[in-house]
Amino acid sequence: MDAHSRGRADEIDPADQWVLNPQTGHYELRLDRSAGQSPQAAAPSQPRPRTTRGATPPGQRTHERGERTTEAAPPVPGQRRRRAPEPGDQRGPAGRRKRRPEKSRKKKVLMWTGGTMAFVVVAGAAGAYALYNHFDNNINTIEVAGGSEGFKKDEAFNVLLIGTDKRTGEGNAGYGDKNSPGHADTTILFHVSKDRTNATAMSIPRDLVIDIPECETKQPDGSVKKIPGQTDERFNISLGQADRDPGCTMRTVKEITGLTVDHFMMADFNAVKEMTTAVGGVKVCVAKPVNDPKSHLKLPAGESTIQGEQALAFVRTRHSFGNESDLDRMKVQQQFLSSMIRQMKSDDTLTSPTKLYGLADAATKALTVDTGIGSISKLKSLALELAKIDTKNITFLTMPVIDNPSEPKPVTVVPDPVEAPRLFEMMQSDTSLTEVKKKETDAKNAQAAAQAKLLQGARSTAHEVRVDVYNGSGKTGAAQKTLEWLQNEHGVTRSSNKSNAPEPAAKTTLTYAPNQADQARKLADLMGLPATALKPGTQDAGEREPMTLVLGADYKGAGVPLTGPAKAPEGAQTADKQVCAK
Repeated sequence: MDAHSRGRADEIDPADQWVLNPQTGHYELRLDRSAGQSPQAAAPSQPRPRTTRGATPPGQRTHERGERTTEAAPPVPGQRRRRAPEPGDQRGPAGRRKRRPEKSRKKKVLMWTGGTMAFVVVAGAAGAYALYNHFDNNINTIEVAGGSEGFKKDEAFNVLLIGTDKRTGEGNAGYGDKNSPGHADTTILFHVSKDRTNATAMSIPRDLVIDIPECETKQPDGSVKKIPGQTDERFNISLGQADRDPGCTMRTVKEITGLTVDHFMMADFNAVKEMTTAVGGVKVCVAKPVNDPKSHLKLPAGESTIQGEQALAFVRTRHSFGNESDLDRMKVQQQFLSSMIRQMKSDDTLTSPTKLYGLADAATKALTVDTGIGSISKLKSLALELAKIDTKNITFLTMPVIDNPSEPKPVTVVPDPVEAPRLFEMMQSDTSLTEVKKKETDAKNAQAAAQAKLLQGARSTAHEVRVDVYNGSGKTGAAQKTLEWLQNEHGVTRSSNKSNAPEPAAKTTLTYAPNQADQARKLADLMGLPATALKPGTQDAGEREPMTLVLGADYKGAGVPLTGPAKAPEGAQTADKQVCAK
């Protein structure tokens, strides 16, 4: 018999004919009687005598002197038999199975592959969930009174970025008063347009003197605490001082700009150090070598990549650039943030899992946000909205200010009474400061140029302007406020309040006679009226006859221009370009 046919009678598996003898611990051949086995082989109780020395046969024991004795082997378990072939079972000769078809093999492979993939998916989901929870638990939140929940994707929104000078974190206590609750040291109002094509980032000076309004703060026990307002105070005390929280800073910014602040993101010194390190450094440029012993900043002229302590020194220094004022420091901070945005959106960062993880981990640990965006899912939604904006359409600039006129030697500033309202109006109307839609802008400028011809010519003095002011805006007291502003701020003393207009007006208009054109141009300059608001008559007016000014629904307040300037305010810079600090 060959190895394949041995013991195949009655479909007995050859492997089943070798059975373990529990008495001896050896495997023994036990052929089935039906296969024609000899009685000796079939009866395990009758040993086969052996007289030669050698291997000990089953059922024998060897004494110490080498003599062999025999004894009956214990019963051996019966043999297993193959099951009878079932209908459709594919077996070949002698009961051997045929080779499975290719389709069956592929199915098995797919089963294993599918199982493996399912495991990977489940493991990945578990990992993502753990990562999600990790980042979610990193986030610090503050519930502000009257805060917004999330944001609407089809509306413009405003986020207040606050850099506090609170000395928290390792190695930061030596930078100043370590026991201070912190101030609004660096504040940027980030306005995102409705169509997400552009954004304006306006820095607010910490030494800006304004009125800080009354605000409410949420206490740990859920109660609400009212904090009284203060007049003629520096903007930076709107946070931290007198138990004010970021909600108070948000309220203060709204009072200054007229813009509702939807959310805030607050960072301390550690945020600068950790986030710059996470992205592998931020490129900066300086026009000349820097060696500032106060901030410990040392940089050669030209471009450098900075991170950690060096990055913090760069944004804190006041004595290395410009006239060493806080206003010049803000320009440097704007350049730094522009570069950091470029680095975050670069392929070098976006294609590196290590950098992305490090950035997300550092950001969620270092930032404190309002509860409206206080989860990783909401921050992700916010980030996706911001990612739509091209860096060339993100404009950084500083709020227009002038030296505080109430100080003999000004060390503080106040809002520029003309330029600041114009900028606020542009942000309120969602006007882009960049050339997002150049063709549309060019067309509008061409139309404006044609209308502006009305404003070409001589101007009278403010004292010569005669005008009657009517209120058609629907806002109580608008005519009187405008009158007081004209008389007190600009010396238009020949003006009078004629109370309400005969009917509401959608647009502000100035009606004048041909011989009053010089007065109309002067008043348009003072009020920021567009050419479309000027309505020339056909007949000359009498010597003392006044012009007629009707305030419409587009009226925003005394001294607030109805239109913004044709270009971005001076000093504006976009986030797509590297600027060297001077």
